[in-house]
Amino acid sequence: MKIRCLKTSEIDCRAQSVKQDGSGCSLLLYKNARCDMKILDEVVGPLNWQRKHTRNNANCIVSIWDEKKEQWIEKEDTGTESNVDKEKGLASDSFKRACINWGIGIELYTAPFIWIRLQEKDTKKQGNGKIGVSTRFHVESIESDENKNIIYLKICDQHGKTRFETGKKHNATEEKNIKTVVEEKKKGIGEWKKLSGTSATNLSEKQIKRLYAIARGAGFDADDIKKHIKAKFGILHIHNLSKKQYDMMCEGYEKVQK
Repeated sequence: MKIRCLKTSEIDCRAQSVKQDGSGCSLLLYKNARCDMKILDEVVGPLNWQRKHTRNNANCIVSIWDEKKEQWIEKEDTGTESNVDKEKGLASDSFKRACINWGIGIELYTAPFIWIRLQEKDTKKQGNGKIGVSTRFHVESIESDENKNIIYLKICDQHGKTRFETGKKHNATEEKNIKTVVEEKKKGIGEWKKLSGTSATNLSEKQIKRLYAIARGAGFDADDIKKHIKAKFGILHIHNLSKKQYDMMCEGYEKVQK
């Protein structure tokens, strides 16, 4: 069973250790329980995993069905209470920790120390007189090696400005395809521009299923595929891909898998 790394949209950022002069803060990267459930459904199927809580939600056991052994394999961990809803937060935290034992989001433990330099516009004064952070931050790009160690990380604020970046980006294929294809076309050097005159033919259901299967193996879902097709070819529906475009999509996702 192979657990993929988290996508940028599945990672949340939370400000911690805010310096009281408002000059900076540290950031914590984390995942929520919905992310864990989504990945379990994706990898093993919604009918092949289960969870149960013990010790008044302090512990959670996540079990996955092993077809070869014909038995449930369990992994357990304990959580801590949250500041808002203690009982619900405890159950959620113990579940998330149990899922980490299965490898979901384990790469977040290799994240570097993230220190954000703050400006006055990034902060706010709280009711207790302390300085809080008003700016929202998100993971713009992240890459991990084969051992799930983070090797590149880029954090941006709500306005798209880079606020933290470390490591070296090794695989820029996806980012280039989605973000720079329009610029490349304007310059006349984009590879996809050569396909603008290709006549579209409907794909068979078998071909579409194969493309989805290859993409899933590379860590992408149906929404990702639609975005890639639109960015690369300007096509809104997968059925309108030409045979040549279809082959290029399959080849691209297979390279990502390797």
